[in-house]
Amino acid sequence: MIIDGAISITTSMAAAAITTTTTANWHRILRGPSKYWCDKARMMSQSSISSTNPSPSATKPQQPWLIVGLGNPGNKYNATRHNVGFDMVDAIADAEGISMSSVSFKALCGKGFIGNVPVMLVKPQTFMNCSGESVGAIVSYYKIPLKQVLVIFDDLDLPFAKLRLLPKGGHGGHNGMRSIIDCFKGSRDFPRLRIGIGRPPGKIDPTKFVLGSFNKQEREELDFTFQHGLEAVRILLLEGLDKSAKFVNSAKSLEQQG
Repeated sequence: MIIDGAISITTSMAAAAITTTTTANWHRILRGPSKYWCDKARMMSQSSISSTNPSPSATKPQQPWLIVGLGNPGNKYNATRHNVGFDMVDAIADAEGISMSSVSFKALCGKGFIGNVPVMLVKPQTFMNCSGESVGAIVSYYKIPLKQVLVIFDDLDLPFAKLRLLPKGGHGGHNGMRSIIDCFKGSRDFPRLRIGIGRPPGKIDPTKFVLGSFNKQEREELDFTFQHGLEAVRILLLEGLDKSAKFVNSAKSLEQQG
């Protein structure tokens, strides 16, 4: 979906970013992109291990994950179909107590942990078609392997509120994904969580459809889907993609739950 625009960071957002980036923890992260997260993850793992029955896997430092939700910035696009990637990241941040108050790499960012796994949550503010500018810069700076980058986005070709988790793939006509793949030098080898928004009914223009809002019933069903998406992300980070994909594929919709 082609949506043109240029990022505009307000003075207040920039001031908030400056305030955030002056904290001690933030500077520690900047000096060693992965070291701070991994050191803290190691401490968390060791504190939870029984001294009488230690697990080798539990003491292994966890590598950081980058979790990206795609959407368009600005109140005009809040709660629209094209912004479900943003909404899913917000749901993760709320559930895990991660503040999304930092502005960096042309994105709203938050750093924290899911279990003992360090994560960076990102909502690019470049507008959808240029998402790769932000995501590519973050991946390059923090040297995050692509297999540790999860991108969450809307999908017209999936039934509404349906989730699909894949280890890799193409852009499927989604311009945000197209931009990211381009900035990854053509590599498609990174996981993605697709959130179905369904096809527009009748002869409604798909461009107008994706920029439209959900009705009350759709929002309730989507909130239910976000809960499944949140659990899928937790399983992905803590137990692996295969188990997470199995969970996603076996999840029942709100209607099926009765």
